Amino acid sequence: MENKVIHKSENRGQADHGWLKAKHSFSFASYYNPSQMHFGVLRVLNDDEIAPGKGFGTHPHDNMEIITIPLEGALEHKDNMGNHGVIKYGDVQVMSAGSGVMHSEFNASKTERVKLFQIWLYPDKENVKPRYDQVSLNVSDRKNKLQTIVSPDTENNGIWIHQQAWFSMGSFDKDKEVNYKIRKQGNGVYAMVVKGEFSINNDTLKERDAIGIWNTDKLQIVSKTEGAEILLMDIPMQLN
Repeated sequence: MENKVIHKSENRGQADHGWLKAKHSFSFASYYNPSQMHFGVLRVLNDDEIAPGKGFGTHPHDNMEIITIPLEGALEHKDNMGNHGVIKYGDVQVMSAGSGVMHSEFNASKTERVKLFQIWLYPDKENVKPRYDQVSLNVSDRKNKLQTIVSPDTENNGIWIHQQAWFSMGSFDKDKEVNYKIRKQGNGVYAMVVKGEFSINNDTLKERDAIGIWNTDKLQIVSKTEGAEILLMDIPMQLN
């Protein structure tokens, strides 16, 4: 029998540090909600807005798959592995923190804000060699369909991670319908409405609302507004 949980946009945790405005779908930093600690292996989904020229100074991570998806503006990354890059809308970045990595993230612009999703997944193996990668995708390939942006497959057009998880994004005209089949038995889907409004398995979700669905093998997704955008995260429900 299908199970689901709905997280409304306005019920997310909030933090305003001046230079950083953040919304937390799950417990993070000073926001603690015992009923929203994680969804399967999805531990963090932060909706961040960083002021021009500001950012996160050098700090450590370990044993987490960290995926960054810019929505507006440009984000600059540096780490102790010698990587230095800038990502913008249409790009996806992954950092497998593994046995440990130090990095910084800053708004690459002195005049424009940057908005992004930062997502953390528990990995399917611990203490791997840390790695960094980024890819630029053609956003026109997600028009009225779902484009895979993250997967376990090193040969995929998206970017690969140490987890049996598949992320997809799509941008849809009004009343377009797509049926999504869950990629792996035992996985569930956490869907975040990036923009507009959708019906997902007959539940109506507005901008930045999210739904987690498991114990099912497919989703019926219908866009209710023109230019509606969605992010799907198809992830294991069991922690290793």
